[in-house]
Amino acid sequence: MSPDGLALIGPLGLLAIEGAGWGVDAIGGLTLGADPIACAVSYASASTSRPLRAFTVRKEPKVHGTGKLIEGPFRSGDHVAVIEDTITTGGSARRAIDAVRASGGVVIGVLALVDREEGGRESLEADGVAVVSLVRASDIVSRMPT
Repeated sequence: MSPDGLALIGPLGLLAIEGAGWGVDAIGGLTLGADPIACAVSYASASTSRPLRAFTVRKEPKVHGTGKLIEGPFRSGDHVAVIEDTITTGGSARRAIDAVRASGGVVIGVLALVDREEGGRESLEADGVAVVSLVRASDIVSRMPT
């Protein structure tokens, strides 16, 4: 959530989504891990020809007010990239995917900041969901000083 991190991740995430050719309308994922990433990417997209709206998926439906599971400018029919901070088992992404689909959205893919390489990517891809990560855990480890 640092300014430097947001300034780096927003444009990189936007490039990854554009590079994947997903053509999405909105981005978001399970709170709290996806929130700063989705907002950074949305902000980076503001001056493009296709600005992306950011939303958040609650872990539980709100018990008062509207009772919504998805907050923000998400719309039924949106083509969506689900955002993850790290993919481990794919469980958080799957919860967000289920919420988006139940609300009428079309999940095009998952964008993760880090793929921990513990089977989550493969699990999501086995279910037909495309996954793009900005970095793999092994990439990070290989650059750490010994």
